[in-house]
Amino acid sequence: MKKQIFWLVLTGLFLAQAAQAAAPQMIGEYDDWVAYYYRDSAGPVCYMASTPKKDEGKYAKRGDIYAVITHRPSEKSFDVLNINAGYTYKPGSKVIIKIGTKTFDRLFTSEDKAWAVNEKVDKEIVAEMKRGSRMVVHGTSSRGTQTKDTYSLAGFSSAYRAITNKCKVK
Repeated sequence: MKKQIFWLVLTGLFLAQAAQAAAPQMIGEYDDWVAYYYRDSAGPVCYMASTPKKDEGKYAKRGDIYAVITHRPSEKSFDVLNINAGYTYKPGSKVIIKIGTKTFDRLFTSEDKAWAVNEKVDKEIVAEMKRGSRMVVHGTSSRGTQTKDTYSLAGFSSAYRAITNKCKVK
């Protein structure tokens, strides 16, 4: 039930960001990832999301934690990674993603979200996510709390194919 509530909250977040959009429709569930799409005034938007299997850190309270990959063909924007930490990041702090033997530290933060610094880094991270079995995200809250969130990448490639096909990405 907690997972269903989370997905409803996540869907609501995307609706709030896209006021003129139709309600998101689920494309499918793929192991630990769920794929969705909706249409906004510019065209289709396809995204996939997951929550961590394990979240670690010495914090008293933490909000929703999730990772999202988004395609917005009308903006020629593909493979955009967004990490939602469930807390406000410490300004200027590093977010580090580890997938297999690869480490990515070229991310920037704003409030409770982290993004890759450019399209090239997004594509590199997504390529590793397709090959990997787990992703570990390290962050620091505004209060200095260190966190470590471990995501399963089971189903990532299938969910990625689903959003790519739905948004007709070439």
